[in-house]
Amino acid sequence: MKPTLVVSVTIFALFLFLTSCIKKVEVVPTLPLTRTVRFNLYTEQDFSTDNHNITFSLFIKNHTKTLFDSTITTMKVKDIPKLANKLMFEKKIINDDSELAAGFTYTIENVGMSWHLDTIAAGQKSKLIDYSFR
Repeated sequence: MKPTLVVSVTIFALFLFLTSCIKKVEVVPTLPLTRTVRFNLYTEQDFSTDNHNITFSLFIKNHTKTLFDSTITTMKVKDIPKLANKLMFEKKIINDDSELAAGFTYTIENVGMSWHLDTIAAGQKSKLIDYSFR
């Protein structure tokens, strides 16, 4: 009976040792820390005779607030670069996993104001806002 008791205790101790060493690791999906928005600005039309001043601004907004707003220097409409020399900007913003609106606003002196708007889906990590001014 003694050998059976020793074997039983040994098997029980081995069972406890093996089951207590197993750790379950739970993987929690995390959001990327930032989202990247790239802005490209250019024109494919000939504005070589248009001497109006134009001011472009870049923006990124969610449903409640403006996350980024920046004005590009004022230039002549005729100086808006062609595709080969496009203006490129990149902005990283904190990821709150919400839908965003992003784009350009522009004001032409003594003419008026307009915009180019695009959306960034919730969860989308990067977006290219490509705008050919017309």
